[in-house]
Amino acid sequence: MRTMCLGTFSPSVLVEVATRTGALEHAGLAVQEIPATSSPAQFAALLDGELDAVLTNPDNVVAYRCLPDNPLSRTADVRILAAVDGGLGLSLFGQPGHTTPKQLHGGVLSVDAPTTGFAFIAYELLDRLGLRKDDDYSIQAMGSTPRRTEALLTGQCHMTVLNAGNDLRAEGEGASRLSSVTSIGPYVGTVLAARGETIQRDGDALARLIETLLQTSAELVEGKHIELALDATQHRLGLDRATAKRYLKTLVDPTEGLVADGWMSPDALQTVVELRNRYFPGASELTVQAVLGSGIVDDGLLPAS
Repeated sequence: MRTMCLGTFSPSVLVEVATRTGALEHAGLAVQEIPATSSPAQFAALLDGELDAVLTNPDNVVAYRCLPDNPLSRTADVRILAAVDGGLGLSLFGQPGHTTPKQLHGGVLSVDAPTTGFAFIAYELLDRLGLRKDDDYSIQAMGSTPRRTEALLTGQCHMTVLNAGNDLRAEGEGASRLSSVTSIGPYVGTVLAARGETIQRDGDALARLIETLLQTSAELVEGKHIELALDATQHRLGLDRATAKRYLKTLVDPTEGLVADGWMSPDALQTVVELRNRYFPGASELTVQAVLGSGIVDDGLLPAS
């Protein structure tokens, strides 16, 4: 049995279902999820070889492959092996009682890190509400999505972006969903990524992991494992049954939910690149052609079918 160390931000219901159905065991795999405190911390662990792979935002892969001015000031041969989901409800939230631009003006936006993909989503959604970055609110790094959920609900910040069940928990406790990433354009919220060195060394294990997760995704989208998935959602995300049902609807949504074929859409990558250019411009503007030309998307381990 090969144990894969997988970096995650929020507990993965997909991995839990693949474990409970026996699909991972059948593939000769066990997955140990390593929660990230932040994007830089997750990629430090990945680049140092402490993680076999990560479930992460595609912008992180762009930053740590293509841009030396990333938070770690180093790049590596990190690659997107499969698209996993379309954002899982990724939305801008205001703390309870903060629902209008006027109420949010002058408030604190909490982000994972100021120069990462979810932060760029927050800046764009706030901009569309008429709130300008650096002028109309302050920005504080508060780490991973579960940490930012706590910050929002305990009054440490006034707004943030949440997804993957954290959004439903916040909503259930009175926070306001102000706008969704779906208003921006095509988007992939989570990808499976790994270093080139790991792909060369453990490509067979990674291929089995990808095939198992995609097969489990396809089965969930087809309506299979519903009761098991509901229980897994309640257990992993701490949601009640009614809220878990809402989460599962998002999980199988054709726009925001699981990407059953694992295909990384160039249009979704274009959205990532455009947001980075807009909110963290470098010495020269990135193009999606150049990013794709770097070899960032490696579909060689996707199932042939």
